[in-house]
Amino acid sequence: MTLPKTLIVHGLDGSPAPHWQHWWAATEAGALAVDLPAPACPDPLAWETELIGMILRHPDSILVGHSLGAVLIAQLLGSVPDLRVRAALLVAPAEVSLSGRISAFAPLPERRLPVPAVLVASRNDPWMRFGRARDLAKSWGSRFVDQGIAGHINAAAGYGPWPRGKELRDALAAETLAPDTHVPGFPGPEPKGQSTARPSLRDAAGLTYGSPSRHDRPRNDQSWARLA
Repeated sequence: MTLPKTLIVHGLDGSPAPHWQHWWAATEAGALAVDLPAPACPDPLAWETELIGMILRHPDSILVGHSLGAVLIAQLLGSVPDLRVRAALLVAPAEVSLSGRISAFAPLPERRLPVPAVLVASRNDPWMRFGRARDLAKSWGSRFVDQGIAGHINAAAGYGPWPRGKELRDALAAETLAPDTHVPGFPGPEPKGQSTARPSLRDAAGLTYGSPSRHDRPRNDQSWARLA
């Protein structure tokens, strides 16, 4: 399977090493980090403009956003649904009311997204309650992945290389490249109005939906940097 481009969308303060987004962009030729301006003082219009430009230059890409980047993707897809985006992986979206630095991104969208999406949430994320993340996944029509006790799924929490993120992206890509087929074990899109949680199923890589794999626990191993 030839993967589409992956556009990596960082959150507040960017995603410097050893953040998993930095690792992903450094270790995969088809992944491009979106250079959102002024990451410490984000402006919604400036960030939207940059992301739209990247999507126009790389149509049919898969978007991978973390924290405020996940919020940006959801807002953009909701307001400009005709953008040529294949799918979205939304990791640890941030509750924008928790900080004045990102309050300009309020309110969080609650409309159904026009593309297949997966939302990954942590049970002890300081930036969003687990139940709130699950409700957003339902509103967005996204499948929901419980990453377990994983903080904000960022470098401070040990992520770090995060192979599961790529595996979730790969499963999304497989479904969108062959819409009449289904990746064994990867939950299909939920009918509107039904729960997106599938705790007993496994994804295409054999990882449990509902709890993190033993191969996916946070770690601070930076050996991947030698590959960059």
